[in-house]
Amino acid sequence: MKDAVKKVNLLEPVDVDKISIRKDYYFNNAYMIDLPVDSAPDHVWQDIFEKEWKSSRHLWDRKLFVVGDKIRLITPASDFEEKLEWVKQVIAKTNLSIEEYNKETEAREFQVEEQMKKQTVEEEARIEKIKDTLRKQFRTF
Repeated sequence: MKDAVKKVNLLEPVDVDKISIRKDYYFNNAYMIDLPVDSAPDHVWQDIFEKEWKSSRHLWDRKLFVVGDKIRLITPASDFEEKLEWVKQVIAKTNLSIEEYNKETEAREFQVEEQMKKQTVEEEARIEKIKDTLRKQFRTF
């Protein structure tokens, strides 16, 4: 069975002095804040994460990116506490979607496995039928 996609969470406790915070020169009055996560997310997690944050009603004043084992938030400094809470919500929604993805993947794999077993049994029955025909034709035991 395929490995399940791992959930990713903000790394806590956070050493604030080790978080990279710097001015973003592409967005007026914005800063890039690199929030550490507990592991580098795989491509499935990243894809779902991107869909989650881009579907947010708060999209207009912030951007999120996965950079290795960090979530990069680009946003103005205003209302930062609310934006940090938003990041946590996006991560939580992503992890819920990951649970669903893993359940669906497991169900699909189980279905494929059951279909393969059924095909094997059917093929073995056809082979046995051919052998029976051969036994009758050649009167062997």
